[in-house]
Amino acid sequence: MPQTLAALRADLEVMPSPDEERPGLLLRDGRYTGMALLIPPPLVGMLGFFDGEHSERDLKDAAFQMSGGDLGAGEVVGQLAEALDEAGFLENERFQALRDEIHEAFAATPERLPAHAGAAYPEEPEELGGTMRRYMDRAAAPEISSLCAIAAPHVSPEGGWESYRDAYAALTREMRDDVFVILGTSHSGEPDRFGLTRKNYITPLGAARTEVALVDELAQAAGDGVIMEDFAHAYEHTVEFQVLFLQHLLGAGVRVVPVMVGSFARSVYLGQGMPEDQPGTTRFFDALGNMAAREGRRLKFILGVDLAHIGRRYQDEEPAFENQGRMLEIAEQDRRRLAAIAGGDASGYWDMVRRNQDDLNWCGSSALYTFLKAMPHAKGSVARYQQWQIDPESVVSFTAMHFRSF
Repeated sequence: MPQTLAALRADLEVMPSPDEERPGLLLRDGRYTGMALLIPPPLVGMLGFFDGEHSERDLKDAAFQMSGGDLGAGEVVGQLAEALDEAGFLENERFQALRDEIHEAFAATPERLPAHAGAAYPEEPEELGGTMRRYMDRAAAPEISSLCAIAAPHVSPEGGWESYRDAYAALTREMRDDVFVILGTSHSGEPDRFGLTRKNYITPLGAARTEVALVDELAQAAGDGVIMEDFAHAYEHTVEFQVLFLQHLLGAGVRVVPVMVGSFARSVYLGQGMPEDQPGTTRFFDALGNMAAREGRRLKFILGVDLAHIGRRYQDEEPAFENQGRMLEIAEQDRRRLAAIAGGDASGYWDMVRRNQDDLNWCGSSALYTFLKAMPHAKGSVARYQQWQIDPESVVSFTAMHFRSF
């Protein structure tokens, strides 16, 4: 009986090669191994056989036919299967053992260590301090009474620093004793779940203090809607970048409640009602809203969200270019969604997200919806809307927003 090929992991990053001289498809694991493989064009079609249903014989027969009868084609695709296995890119026993080991190690670690220091931002505290001052230099502090939340990007700070600056300019030193609930996007965490951790968030600037009592309150209230010590915290940047700005402005020991918000995939992609139709989700919304009502102005929200992802990097057939062509239309659609968010219109906003299964690929839609459901009386304003050319053929949009409670 021919051996069935293991399925390719669904949580891998997949994008066209960024190197014009080395074309193909880039597979990358930003979650477990940090490995990347460049699949050359003749082998890209072979990846479809790694679906858990095809056999090694199916793969080699297809390679033989596509090569016009080259007897060496079977050896080449065999090397492809071996490379995918060794990189940990296949859903098999080897990867499952690796995953379990990494999850257990994170759960046992007393602190959440920085995952992106030395890459997305400087690792040395003095250099990082200078970088953060450059980002926040000449920030114009808006006068906002009853501030309850800000929305900032989670894109690389170097790419989105102007929006970070305009969002965080609303925070003042008087808020240094407040508690900040950070709602970050969980890019590859479990859908329709909220990832929590009791660990302090460590950066080169120091240790942000996680409010364990509030974390436990949310976990107890939401039940199976929550994943405690969610491994997504170990590698995601969407909370880590917000912690950096909070520490720079308010001190290293700023108090936080870090939350990884999973995609509300059932609602968007399967058409299964609204996010709150999932019992665990609505329990989390209620618990977060009750907490905010009880804590009052000492509790504030930070929304780490990006908006549209358009272009070749995101599997679009056509390239995208910031602030021109199709991206002008995208900007109008983004702004319509932002207007609904600013007005506190959760259902109207979510209708736009679900339309065409979120063809704008908003990365942050679930975190924004979570905030709107927890704080239904909040009203917002857009301080900046921005598009960034993340690579020569792809664009990400993001925003800076401020919200007031009424």
